[in-house]
Amino acid sequence: MALWNNPRWFDDTRRQEQLDDHIRATGKARFGIREFDEEKKVDAVRIHFNRVAPKYDFMNSLLSFGIQHAWKRAAIRLLGVQRGDRVLDVCGGTGDLAILAGHRTGPTGQVTIYDINYAMIQAGRHKIDPFPALSHIGYVQGDAEHMAFPDNSFDCTMVGFGIRNLTHLKQGFSEMVRVLKPGGRFLCLEFSRPINPVFRCLYDFYSFNIMPALGQLLAGSSESYACLPETIRMFPLPEELSSMLADVGLDHLGWKSMTNGISVAHVGVKR
Repeated sequence: MALWNNPRWFDDTRRQEQLDDHIRATGKARFGIREFDEEKKVDAVRIHFNRVAPKYDFMNSLLSFGIQHAWKRAAIRLLGVQRGDRVLDVCGGTGDLAILAGHRTGPTGQVTIYDINYAMIQAGRHKIDPFPALSHIGYVQGDAEHMAFPDNSFDCTMVGFGIRNLTHLKQGFSEMVRVLKPGGRFLCLEFSRPINPVFRCLYDFYSFNIMPALGQLLAGSSESYACLPETIRMFPLPEELSSMLADVGLDHLGWKSMTNGISVAHVGVKR
């Protein structure tokens, strides 16, 4: 799949078209460059992650050259998880963030992996279930836009590299804030646009030429590994995301860019 057949970084107007109000007004939502009826995007996302789940961890480590683990450790430090905290890992998938948080909460705390995709949850259980020190990590399968928890239930809510796959981004963030206790801490770790233009060009070439080729060779699907970088190029930039997070009820907002802005960790506190 050639670089020039894939989307460039979206401008302000096109990024706005990926947000809740425009999607509800048009009844259309994108997953990568493909457009779906609003209610059908969730099925496209489910099929995608069913396909990539068996090799998800291996491919993420390979394609990021292992740097993703440093990003996740740095993000958990920014979140400031404390011993005894109740933590919700939204779109938690194979559980990397949950494991890091679980080490910090200790057995007096509780960490819940919440994900709509059963295959992704199952793909990560071998990292958790055999270890008594992680027995306080549990699993719930459910929709991040309509979470099955009461208001003010958690000390921390977090999402890593998953929120951009929701149909309604702001609705997902609103749910994360709803279930967070007043004064509770919030984290969103996501991909973003590299800061340096030259590095950005190299990143684009890698994303749309090398990644799909490796995806085909090692996981049997070039399409899956072209779709993921497509979704990144449509996602709000850090300033835009910070404004959205303020709108859904978070204060003391800040973000940390990592690896020239490829990855950004946003943190905040519920009002």
